[in-house]
Amino acid sequence: MKVSFIGLGVMGYPMAGHLVKAGFEVCVFNRTTEKAQRWANEYAGQYAESVAECVKDADVVAVCVGNDDDVRQMTTAEQGAIASMKSGSVLVDHTTTSATLAEELGAACESAGIRFMDAPVSGGQAGAENGVLTIMCGGDAQTFDALQPLFDAYGKSSVLMGDVGQGQRAKMVNQVCIAGVLTGLSEGLLLAQKSGLDIPSLVDCLKNGAAGSWQMENRAKTMDKDQYDFGFAIDWMIKDLGFCLDEAQKQGIELPLTLQSIERYRALSESGEGRSDTSVLFKAVRADAHK
Repeated sequence: MKVSFIGLGVMGYPMAGHLVKAGFEVCVFNRTTEKAQRWANEYAGQYAESVAECVKDADVVAVCVGNDDDVRQMTTAEQGAIASMKSGSVLVDHTTTSATLAEELGAACESAGIRFMDAPVSGGQAGAENGVLTIMCGGDAQTFDALQPLFDAYGKSSVLMGDVGQGQRAKMVNQVCIAGVLTGLSEGLLLAQKSGLDIPSLVDCLKNGAAGSWQMENRAKTMDKDQYDFGFAIDWMIKDLGFCLDEAQKQGIELPLTLQSIERYRALSESGEGRSDTSVLFKAVRADAHK
């Protein structure tokens, strides 16, 4: 199986590397060619200087870029992947996007005689580097089954959530839950600090009980030390939560905690924390508690 991988950010770079390690023939494209060259040297893979060149012989084209417009530029634009992909091949979008874009891509692929799977991932930079991502998929079962060897290369779990668009909606729920957990963890941590509790001991005590979570086990101790440099920048979380609120509006519901979270993240970004990890929400909760 020949695979093209478009987008070599903090997620895509190691994901494409895992495909080489799993035995796939991989060609990459990145808008910054120097990064594609560096990846090719590191993993003994191939790189192309245009999307069309990268995807022309691929059985599967995976995309992992920034936002809806970036995906369109790489896929449906005149010089995008869909125009150069061979009939019967598969486009997989690992970018976190709107469900509307996923449905738009599904229609474009169908018209071009290729298959499509929306497949956003969760697990952050560490999950990508360690090959243990969770992959939430939207598409048909036959395509999902055919993609399992790929997903196994960089994922711990892949689940078909339904038709095209449902993978992105599952990722929205994931982001809503992360924001909620971090809000509760921030308030709990603040109370623990003020009460004089030893935070490492507290985490070891609570992490295997009903309050345990990935965020508690992996971020509470670093939040206690005001360390927030872990890869998934809050500017991306602001984008993701925006999709959540848009979808909620379409469904006729309100998400007050999510709205509060995005407002806090926006304020943090405006104060210069835009590249900090999502756990920096603790700073906003701490500031609000002392008003």
